[in-house]
Amino acid sequence: MAPRSSTDHKGSARLYRVTAAPAAAFLLFGCAVGPNFERPAAPTEAGFAPRPLPGTTVAAAAYGGAAQRFLPGQDIPFDWWTTFKCPQLNSLVEKALRANPTIEAAKATLKQAQELVYAQQGYFFPTVSASYNLERQKLAGNLSGSSAPGVQGNGAAITAFQNPNPNPPPHNKPLFFNFHTTELDVSYNPDVFGSNRRQVESLEAQADMQRFELEAAYITLASNVVAAAIQEVNTRAQIAATEKIIDFNKKSLEILRNQQNYGQAMGIDAAAQEAALAAVEQTLPPLQKQLEQTRDLIRALVGNLPNEDVDEKFTLSSLHLPEDLPVSLPSKII
Repeated sequence: MAPRSSTDHKGSARLYRVTAAPAAAFLLFGCAVGPNFERPAAPTEAGFAPRPLPGTTVAAAAYGGAAQRFLPGQDIPFDWWTTFKCPQLNSLVEKALRANPTIEAAKATLKQAQELVYAQQGYFFPTVSASYNLERQKLAGNLSGSSAPGVQGNGAAITAFQNPNPNPPPHNKPLFFNFHTTELDVSYNPDVFGSNRRQVESLEAQADMQRFELEAAYITLASNVVAAAIQEVNTRAQIAATEKIIDFNKKSLEILRNQQNYGQAMGIDAAAQEAALAAVEQTLPPLQKQLEQTRDLIRALVGNLPNEDVDEKFTLSSLHLPEDLPVSLPSKII
């Protein structure tokens, strides 16, 4: 085999340098932290029912029986409780949102998560720090001759004072001088492999989660307040209906007793009516208890003590059903 010439060795070296740089870049790129997140595509043509929803509901000849319209593709507003057109309900929800400690805690947690994102983003920039220190020093007279600072940065010389008088013996006075120290540090860590970028992405995702937690706290609290108000409306309506039934039964019992006095009704008829009246009257105390429990729940939701009542009271006539109903899918929120 013929020996290789120097030309062959040079060519091999050039080939190695040409291929080494792309290989190193490829290795660095391959070491980057990943993978990149890709948002999944939303489902197409999704709906609540196999058939399209009707444009409006069926109207009824009763209070609150007006037809309601479906609005596909529209989102529910944040202040959805205002669609009931009840000023008392709006005031009650606003009081609850201001007084609830869970809302304030969720706000603080969201702010903390956002500050953590800002702190992690700071690693993309260089860190600069500076310091300055001033010291005033004193050298003893017997040391100032050999330990004097000498020539300073500004060209001035600090020398000890020599006593030229031989009587008493020569001595040096104490030496006073100021010592200034300044320092400037600049550091930067390049994010070669993308670790810091991933940390920022993770913290941003946690901040988004806390934002949704705050929205969930708002929705949950408002839903509880509105549900308690509707429960109060329902209970008051039942109490009013029960009191009317009791009044009708009392009038019927009075009529039967009058008929019994004139011999046109038997005692068993009056006794049956008394039993019916007693049965209806038994249903009234549980309803009154339920109303007081509901009112106590409302006081707790707005941050009041049990003995601090709220001014807002709700009846069936104070609420109005929303006329427009937005139709949106949970998959859109996701």
